[in-house]
Amino acid sequence: MMSTEIKVPTLGESVSEATIGEWLKQPGDAVAVDEPIASLETDKVAIEVLAPAAGVMGAHAYAAGDTVGVGAVIGSIDAGGAAPAKAATAAPTSAATADADSVTTLSPAVRRAVLEHGLDPSKIKGTGKDGRLSKEDVLAAANNAPEAAPVAVTPAPVAPADPRRLALRDRAARRADGHRRHQARVAADTAPRRDAAFRRPHPRRAARTPARRRRTAAR
Repeated sequence: MMSTEIKVPTLGESVSEATIGEWLKQPGDAVAVDEPIASLETDKVAIEVLAPAAGVMGAHAYAAGDTVGVGAVIGSIDAGGAAPAKAATAAPTSAATADADSVTTLSPAVRRAVLEHGLDPSKIKGTGKDGRLSKEDVLAAANNAPEAAPVAVTPAPVAPADPRRLALRDRAARRADGHRRHQARVAADTAPRRDAAFRRPHPRRAARTPARRRRTAAR
C-alpha cells in the first residue's frame, strides 16, 4: 500500500524546531486533502499541519509533546479508503456539526490563550482552516474586549480617636522634646569648659619648663 509522508513544514525565520501540541487525526481516521491533522507550537507561533494527500491516517512517528525539527517525518497517510472531499451537496446538519467541531476542537496553545484571557471560544470568529481558531484570533478578541467597569470601593468608617490616648501621646511628645532641648543645653554649656581644659598645659610639664630654660641658658 502506497503511503505519503507527513513532514514538519517551514516554521518561520530563525525557527528550526517545534513541539507537537496535539494530533487532530488518529490512525485509521479518514483524511481529506489539506485537512488539519496535527498542531505544532513554537515560542513565536502555533501552526497546523495539513494533510498532503487524501487517504487513511497512518501511524504517528511522534507523540504529542515531542519536539521535532523542520522537515522531520512525523507520520504518514495511507492510500486507499480516501475520504471524499467536502461536497457542496452535504446535508445542512453535517455542516452545522462540522462548524461546532471546529469551534470546540482547540489546539493546546489556543486553549491556554482562551483560559488566560477568560474568553468564550464560541464567540470568537476563527480565521484558520475551516473556521478553526488560532492563537492570533484569541489575542485579537482579548484586545478588543470591553474593559470591565471599575468597582466602587466604599471606605471603611474610621472610629473616633480616644481623647485620653491623644492626651497621653501629646504628653509623651512634649516630654521627648524637652529632653532633647535639655541635652542640647548641656552640650552647649560643657563645650567651652572642655575646650579650655584641652588648652591648659599639664602641671608637671609647666613645672619643668623653667628648669629646662635655665639649663639651656647655662649651656
